[in-house]
Amino acid sequence: MREELNVLRGEALRDIASATDSPALDRVRVAYVGRAGRLTNAGEQMRHLAKEERPEIGKLLHEVRQAVSAALEERTAALQSAAEEAELAGVDPTLPGVARAVGSMHPLQVLQRRAVEIFRRMGFALAEGPDIETEWHCFDALNTPEDHPARNEQDTFYLPDGRLLRTHTSSVQIRTMEGQAPPVRIISPGAAYRRDEVDATHLAQFTQMEGLYVDEGVTLGDLKGTLEFFFRELFGPDTSVRFRPHFFPFTEPSYELDVRAAALGGGTRWLELAGCGMVDPAVFEQINARRGDRAFDPDKVTGFAFGFGLERLAMILYGVPDIRMFVENDQRFLSQFAP
Repeated sequence: MREELNVLRGEALRDIASATDSPALDRVRVAYVGRAGRLTNAGEQMRHLAKEERPEIGKLLHEVRQAVSAALEERTAALQSAAEEAELAGVDPTLPGVARAVGSMHPLQVLQRRAVEIFRRMGFALAEGPDIETEWHCFDALNTPEDHPARNEQDTFYLPDGRLLRTHTSSVQIRTMEGQAPPVRIISPGAAYRRDEVDATHLAQFTQMEGLYVDEGVTLGDLKGTLEFFFRELFGPDTSVRFRPHFFPFTEPSYELDVRAAALGGGTRWLELAGCGMVDPAVFEQINARRGDRAFDPDKVTGFAFGFGLERLAMILYGVPDIRMFVENDQRFLSQFAP
């Protein structure tokens, strides 16, 4: 068996050296050290040797295995190096490199971060909620009657189990009040969904920024001061803000907010940008019934809420003529907002 092992070593080293690529070397490896390879079979033959021969033959078998394993590793490295050299053979390292385009944040994210930063300075915390909501959180808790157009299947995306894609992020305000007693001061930026026909000014999915402040002694003056400060920080100190009476089922009194600023097309016209108002006591009663306590007793606490769409704001601020440009991922458009 000693002679057989010496012959086996010579044949293995010769086959390894003659392998011209990785698949050929893999076949050699299987032939000699695989589960049914020649070296494996030689090891199984050890049990048929006499006891006095086993130490010498076992030592020789170990040496052959080490020699074959070392040759396989060396040949593998040599073939990999040759393959890499072949790939680089047609490359001229002295040629100048190709510059990669520098990415940037999406304009809506830029605007949202700026808005969040301003509200944080006024003590507002970020709040989040699920995109898939119940009718109670999206409508009932917000004092929205059953015959309201927003609850129609033509306007809202309903799921087979009766839930829906939230039509506004006001549902986050409801969920926050469910789990937190006053004082509450939050903003809730996020996606909202409505069955709008997609055109230059409408998307089926858009981004809202809503806010809520509830505490003892919150007044309409606090609402006006908060929003005036926000829009002047966003658009400049010369920004003019006005409030027009309006109606929302979840606030009373309610207002539409108009802004006039140099950053918004020269500041010569009023632009409607937000809705707001004092939280309707009926909303607080819905929350109290859900919580099972009087944490939001309308005789003790008051609050205000507001909301606006970031896409509309961004269109005016950046002079974007078509809202669809925000979701088309056209690099020619997005690269204009790179720093």
